[in-house]
Amino acid sequence: MNPCHDYLNNLTRRQFFSGAGLAMGGVALNLLSPRVRAAAVRAQALESRVHPPLAGFPHFAPKAKRIIYLHMNGGPSQLDTFDYKPKLQDYFDRELPESIRQGQRITTMTSGQARFPVAPSIFKFAQHGKNGAWVSELLPWTAKVVDELAIVRSVHTNAINHDPACTFLMTGNEVPGKASFGSWISYGLGSENNDLPAFVVLTPKFSPKVAAQALFTRMWSSGFLPTKFSGVALRAQGDPVLYLDNPAGVDASTRRAMLDSLAQFNQLAHAKHGDPETLTRIAQYEMAFRMQTSVPDLTDFSNESAATLDLYGPAVKEPGSFAASCLLARRLAERNVRVVQILHRGWDQHGTLPEHLKIQCNDTDRGCYALIADLKQRGLLDDTLVIWAGEFGRTVYSQGTLTRTNYGRDHHPRCFTVWMAGGGVKGGMVYGETDDFSYNIARDPVSLFDLNATMLHCLGIDHRRFSYKFQGLDARLSGVEPANVLQDILA
Repeated sequence: MNPCHDYLNNLTRRQFFSGAGLAMGGVALNLLSPRVRAAAVRAQALESRVHPPLAGFPHFAPKAKRIIYLHMNGGPSQLDTFDYKPKLQDYFDRELPESIRQGQRITTMTSGQARFPVAPSIFKFAQHGKNGAWVSELLPWTAKVVDELAIVRSVHTNAINHDPACTFLMTGNEVPGKASFGSWISYGLGSENNDLPAFVVLTPKFSPKVAAQALFTRMWSSGFLPTKFSGVALRAQGDPVLYLDNPAGVDASTRRAMLDSLAQFNQLAHAKHGDPETLTRIAQYEMAFRMQTSVPDLTDFSNESAATLDLYGPAVKEPGSFAASCLLARRLAERNVRVVQILHRGWDQHGTLPEHLKIQCNDTDRGCYALIADLKQRGLLDDTLVIWAGEFGRTVYSQGTLTRTNYGRDHHPRCFTVWMAGGGVKGGMVYGETDDFSYNIARDPVSLFDLNATMLHCLGIDHRRFSYKFQGLDARLSGVEPANVLQDILA
């Protein structure tokens, strides 16, 4: 699908008469074959969906029907969370060996340093779960569900600065203007919910004590795909959607009549100009009308049990908190929203890492645990894929002054940790390995293209057969370079 194809597919008189003959043949076949009648019923059901899938999608039976993507914006330190390196204690304040760095590029924030002193994590690690995965003391709640996680320690990226790295993570390309993963998925698979967007974005609040990078809408934009596949961002505070209520004196029936008239004008405009974005506007007006009822019900936690609220912790009662966003993500999953993206800011610890990373982990740890546990107890984890990731990792050497109790870390694209859980993923395992300095990958490297190919595979999509014509190329979320599905982590 693209605008040119949409225009050519507009019904002309010739197309009508040529299709009418085929339609009559279909009627005859329908009378003759119960199997054909059943197929017609299925096709009609798909047509009634506001977000239908592309023809032939999914390519094969999916393990996951939906995805929740937890993005830790800023780049969490793998050395202080999931990538345990006990031998580094002997290297405290010693120069990072050149044999490890190998002349690799570093950012301008540390390139001028006279030294690159090794900074071991000050946090304790312990083994958890049946397979004894190492997890930092910063994440005691996540450690409780480690048997549900596939921890991938060997992810690497091309970008070394936040904006291109986030753009690459979200779209498969460092150059802005490409479609985000959520838009790709909603474009291919659609949604089974007619009253909520197929792709919902949540941006919870974060501690004012930590530094945070800006969020750009390109991280949930449809890029070159039709704009109806862009993510819909719900506000963290106040009304989740502005102007959700009708103005004073306007009731639902009046609003319905107004939208019907507006739709007629837009249909006339589309018939005249053939612009597919006109159809997008019609669909967006209709979705906005449905959301006037569906969103208040979605965001009303009053029907959640005390046990569920306790699972997420006290912060769940704070509007816009990460915990509240995780509960909202579970409620969206229950309603068969295809993609939910939570972007939590403040993970960019260039200095004062021990203090600020602890704040970030305290803010998100219990919410991540509760989301996994809640999905599992409701039977939703089996067909919901959950991913936790930043855009890159952090350096083993300290940025700025190093002491026994304080240090900072610079950006490090060579290796970082991502975890996945739920639909199609084998829990209780660790995949990939870094060297003793968590600086280079020692075994099983995983590119972001591999990660995207695996994500699509869990959703029943063959990444090699999922493309869109853009600027003369067959654009893919998994890129044009070789990408491999991580078969070893699949259930």
